[in-house]
Amino acid sequence: MSHFSTIKTELRKKEYLNQALLDLGYEPLEGEALVRGYRGQSVKAEITLNMPKGGDIGFRWNASTGAYELVTDLDLWSQEVPVERFLSKVTQQYALTTVLKATSEEGFQVEKQASHVDGSIELVVTRWDP
Repeated sequence: MSHFSTIKTELRKKEYLNQALLDLGYEPLEGEALVRGYRGQSVKAEITLNMPKGGDIGFRWNASTGAYELVTDLDLWSQEVPVERFLSKVTQQYALTTVLKATSEEGFQVEKQASHVDGSIELVVTRWDP
């Protein structure tokens, strides 16, 4: 029998999470919606990814931790990467989105952004003070 699993994250800002998902090629649906699982079971989430194969993926707000948590039916997980790798990619893209937004607000410009074979991302930012 299948059931939903919840995985804690440190993803705190909805707009950055949505942007990270978009940047990774997903189409997040905002607003309270149902994450579908085994035999029609479902749970509510604030951000959902309706997946073409396997169960859906959702992110719901956990007020006690102050962060979103991933919710999905792991028995139906049939994505190209394991759930740990998926969450790692989302977290990395979320961090990149956060850094780019903060540097832009502080007046920095991205001079170089490179992705390396080990999965790391290198950023070079500059700012000219008058």
